[in-house]
Amino acid sequence: MILAIDQGTTGTTALVVDEELRVLGRGYREIRQDFPKAGWVEHDPDEIWQSVLETAEEALARAGLRPTGLAAIGVTNQRETTLVWDKKSGRPVYPAIVWQDRRTVERCRELPADLVRRRTGLVPDPYFSATKLEWILERSEQPHDDLAFGTIDSWLIWKLTAGDVHVTDPTNASRTMLLDLETLTWDDELLDLFGVARELLPEVVSSSGVLGEADLLGARVPIAGLAGDQQASLFGHCCVSAGDAKATYGTGCFILVNAGAVFEPPPDGLLATAAAVTSDAPAQYALEGAVLTAGAAIQWLRDGLEIIGDARESEALARQVDSTEGVVFVPALTGLGSPHWDPEARGLVSGITRGTTRAHLARAALEAIAFQVADVLDACPGEVAQLRVDGGASRNSFLMQFQADLLGTPVDVAADMDTTALGAAALAGLAVEIWPDAAALRAFARTGGHYEPTMSRDEVESRKLAWQVALRRTRSAS
Repeated sequence: MILAIDQGTTGTTALVVDEELRVLGRGYREIRQDFPKAGWVEHDPDEIWQSVLETAEEALARAGLRPTGLAAIGVTNQRETTLVWDKKSGRPVYPAIVWQDRRTVERCRELPADLVRRRTGLVPDPYFSATKLEWILERSEQPHDDLAFGTIDSWLIWKLTAGDVHVTDPTNASRTMLLDLETLTWDDELLDLFGVARELLPEVVSSSGVLGEADLLGARVPIAGLAGDQQASLFGHCCVSAGDAKATYGTGCFILVNAGAVFEPPPDGLLATAAAVTSDAPAQYALEGAVLTAGAAIQWLRDGLEIIGDARESEALARQVDSTEGVVFVPALTGLGSPHWDPEARGLVSGITRGTTRAHLARAALEAIAFQVADVLDACPGEVAQLRVDGGASRNSFLMQFQADLLGTPVDVAADMDTTALGAAALAGLAVEIWPDAAALRAFARTGGHYEPTMSRDEVESRKLAWQVALRRTRSAS
């Protein structure tokens, strides 16, 4: 049995899974988000740690298993969220600054964008860890030698091993804006740029390999899997070959495409990042696109316009009409992410007439999610033969069919929505030789839905043209 710990932005999930990646026990705890100022988002690191202990205990109890019955632990986490703690006491010097936090936006405007892009595959943005770390260090009076930096994965490993192990993996390190993506090592020029001493940094280790022993609920259990949430999801979908792609539909939508073993600068509008691999495999990379408003568009229909009472109503409402009748909704409610990266863009609904109803708006909102995902995949080089998906909105059959139509490629929905945690479990199980290799995991991939494209390409191109017209209006209005 494997324990998978999935520490996310709004809560922590723990799963106990068996050798066929079937879930035997589950635990969940919400965690609080604090908003001390406009644009600031923080977590209590101790609350995060306590949630891990509680969910692990609950998952084990539901599986009827003692901790001594575990073969390994896999950890996956919200990426980019930044912590600094005292090495001796283990106490955080400041709350965890969450990936959503925007306090360093002005600092990011000062950064050498070409250097950051060339070295890290990222763009200068408060989203990533480096400027958050710099902000904390500027306000700490302690010598850097006494401090440790980490994203949530490093913090949890430190706590699980009682301070014996300070590590991260390439998937998380590549989101810090401090890692040379080609060599997968910390970059001295970037460290100097942000005033970060090497003594602060965790060691970069493989995503799959025994990195230490956890003292968990009185048992010693090897920690053998470690990956950031989106890369863990990519691995959980068995996207281990170049061209394999996945999308996770949540409040936003994250699209990752396996880019193979050679690092190349990403196309405009996309990010390059490290993909999770086993210790006996060469490094792999992924192209990533972040859609900022996906499920949040449906939440806005519910909470802002109050035209639906529950997000699940959107599908039935959308099916009440045969088309949007020319209505296009660009949900740039917090700006536009990939591939446009326009923080000043604002939302737009166009094509409204006296005949427009809430059904047309609901249909346009669902279509907008699919259009944004298609924009990301259109920006990727090469063809994607199949899109594997998970997340709450992947249960919406109208959305998934329209997504397949826009892409002209099949869409497969995961049977289990905990694909991220299952990816962490798979990485851990491979390290302790539960399976011989990553290819063996394909036998356990279970599909909850399959969608084939049915729309003619002429109609697809017409629909995309209307979307692009509305998109240009959105951006010019900003």
